[in-house]
Amino acid sequence: MEVSTTSNQETVNQVYDYAANQLVHGGKSAAEVEQLLQEQGLDAESAGIVVSNLQGQIKQAQNAQAKKDMLYGALWCVGGTALTLADIGFIFWGAIIFGGIQFFKGVANLK
Repeated sequence: MEVSTTSNQETVNQVYDYAANQLVHGGKSAAEVEQLLQEQGLDAESAGIVVSNLQGQIKQAQNAQAKKDMLYGALWCVGGTALTLADIGFIFWGAIIFGGIQFFKGVANLK
């Protein structure tokens, strides 16, 4: 019984790996990936579930990265501004501009 369960889990993992690779690295649309999965022998409902689950996970990962970009961008910008206003003889344009760009990149990527 355990061999069958392990075998089934490996098969599911392979299907998800294949679909994720096609979505992320292959540049395929959700409909194209569903079609590819059906060509590999998966029924239409299961293919739809796999693609839907992966799209949710991809969106979560993109949102997490966007939030990190916003946080680190804000820290760089505020830090550069604070050091500039501390009047230690330097203007930290690089940190301010880099932070601003990174922050707005995060805002633009947040979905």
